[in-house]
Parts: sequence; structure tokens; C-alpha cells
Amino acid sequence: MQKIIGRKPVLEAINSGIEIEVIYIAFGQHGEAINRIFSAAKKNKIKITQLSTQKFNAISKVEDSQGVVAIKSSQKYYSLEELIRESQKSKYPLLLLLDTIQDPQNLGAIFRSAECAGVDGIILTTNQSSPITETVEKISAGAVSYLKICKVHNLVQTIDELKKNNFWIVGTHLNGDKFYNQLDYKMSVALVMGNEEKGIRKLVSEHCDFLVKIPIKGKIDSLNVSVATGIMLFEILRSRE
Repeated sequence: MQKIIGRKPVLEAINSGIEIEVIYIAFGQHGEAINRIFSAAKKNKIKITQLSTQKFNAISKVEDSQGVVAIKSSQKYYSLEELIRESQKSKYPLLLLLDTIQDPQNLGAIFRSAECAGVDGIILTTNQSSPITETVEKISAGAVSYLKICKVHNLVQTIDELKKNNFWIVGTHLNGDKFYNQLDYKMSVALVMGNEEKGIRKLVSEHCDFLVKIPIKGKIDSLNVSVATGIMLFEILRSRE
């Protein structure tokens, strides 16, 4: 990870089109410079998070940050077209679509499972999703370095594009029509996993070709998303043997 420190360099970085994962601003920061950063970040669809002074200082670790830190990732991102083209080199392409996963530890764990399962690529939403932070990299155990990752603004439009390229869209849902191990995955699959609390958004689920569920026997009605993703990916892998 690379950090861009200071208010003026942050604004310059945003306006220059540099790939910024997230901007952190310490609570209590106000003024014209902060307003310009908020405005430029909104225009460029860059996530801004306000933190307590203690949390901010733990992240910035620099005295002259002036209450603003922009995190720039060295992660390479693929376009959707590149991801589709690369995935089609596999006998049965497998893409993983993550619908607003917000916890960096969940994201890192998902990346680790995805790499181990041989996923051809991962698609992230740009809004309301965790950026690829140092925590994500650490939890992924280095897997993020081997994955092809794409960021999109609109997941529904992305799904429509995948369908045009012969992908079948499989979403996980508590009220799925089939159990996860009742589907034949010997096809081009785009697996959709939903948000930690809300699951797959309604409009996204309506665009899935299949909705599947993992049987739950306990009193809690859902699994952690990183656990559920692992179960789904390795069932797909098993069924294709």
C-alpha cells in the first residue's frame, strides 16, 4: 500500500485520476480545503471515511497529515472486458461477484478462498465496498497478488454484460429455489455473494439465473459471507471434477 499524505497532495491526486482506494479524514476537520476534497471525491466516486482521532493516527502514522490521508493501492485492476476475455481461457470459467462486501477481514478471507479455488476473476462494486487495504492483503495471505480483480459501478449492468458472454449467474439467497449442491456447475458461472447483513440486493437477485441456498440446521439463519463463499466455491470445484 502507498499513502499520499496532506490535504493539497490528496486533492491533486484525486484530480489527476490516480487510483485511490479510500480517503480517511479525522473527525473535526472542516474548511474550504476539506470541502474541495469531499466534492472531488464524490465526483470521482472515491470512498471517504471519517475516523476518530485515535483510529486516524493509527492509520496515518505521520504527524503532518493535517487530518487527511488518501490510500493508493498498488493493486492492478482489470476492465470487465479483460476479465471476461481472460476467464474464457478456462474450460469452465468462474467469476466471483461481490455485492457490497464491507468488512476488510471478510474480503481478505474471500480472496484467500477464491485464489485456492482457482477463480478466474473477482468483480467488486466501487460503492459501499471495502477497499483493498493492508488488512485485506494480510488476511488474504498474499492471495490478492494472484487474483484478477475488476471494479464496477453498476453490478446489474455488469451481470447483463456477463449474460451476453454466455455466463450463467448464480446467486446465494436464504430463500433460494435449490440447494447449493443441486446445480450443475459445468458451465460458465458468475457467482454472486451478498453483503454481510443484507445479502444480495433485491435488484441484483432478480437478475440472477439461479438462486441457491446452503442448508442451515442451527438457530442462526445465516453463515458469515466468507464461510459461505468458501462453501460455494469448493462445491463448484468439486462438481466439475
